[in-house]
Amino acid sequence: MFATRFAPSPTGYLHLGHAFSAWTAFEAAQAAQGRFILRIEDTDLTRCRPEFEAAIFEDLAWLGLTWEVPVRRQSDHMSDYGAALERLKNLRVLYRCFKTRKELMDGIAAAPHSFSGPEPVAPLPPQVESAFLASGKQFAWRLSLQRSQDLLGENWDKLGFEANGCWVKANPAQLGDIVLARKEFPSSYHLASVLDDASQGITHVIRGEDLAEAAHIHVVLQKLLGLPTPVYRHHRLILDNDGKRFAKRNQSVTLRSMRERGTSPAEIRTSLGL
Repeated sequence: MFATRFAPSPTGYLHLGHAFSAWTAFEAAQAAQGRFILRIEDTDLTRCRPEFEAAIFEDLAWLGLTWEVPVRRQSDHMSDYGAALERLKNLRVLYRCFKTRKELMDGIAAAPHSFSGPEPVAPLPPQVESAFLASGKQFAWRLSLQRSQDLLGENWDKLGFEANGCWVKANPAQLGDIVLARKEFPSSYHLASVLDDASQGITHVIRGEDLAEAAHIHVVLQKLLGLPTPVYRHHRLILDNDGKRFAKRNQSVTLRSMRERGTSPAEIRTSLGL
């Protein structure tokens, strides 16, 4: 059965872009007589707030959406993500990265101006890694695309997915060796999203085109973990008058503030071209 989802993070109030994405997924499920699932992606334990989660339910209900219950919260399933991480470790497709965020950003800034690719990282020599571990230096777990390719063999060249009605050959190299877990974040967006979509039976992932690149790495994780690959639909983004994406910090376009000003859901739909 057709099943899709809307999966916001409770790190701020929903805005016009969220409304467009939620309506797009909800109406696709209705048209297919399928399932619409709300998921709370709250793995960022330092930024997520209960009041923002409560506001998500309030805003979506105000927009006229309904969803299946109970709602899955990622923070309730950290053990599932940890188990998947262990499976990937056992497959030897992960490696430790000891670079801090500042070191990574400094490396990118020092690269030629034409550089626009992934973070420049690679596994460390065993003796260096052992010394860092002995000193207690913090690290993140990264997915090695080279080791993944070696493991999948000829299947690597067959990786792909359906997106917006077309078959797309996967090009995971554009994202590089992504982080799958840190000490403060037991699971990255990529790992948790892939596992949740599979466990909830999501057949169609409907989300903004800003996440289109993510599908190229998600299909790698799905193949490594033996999970199904859903159909992807990436819709247009809702931009402000300057052509920039809406952000949660812009309170003037949050659904909460618009509702308080007396704006109706019908007026919002009209403004979004729905």
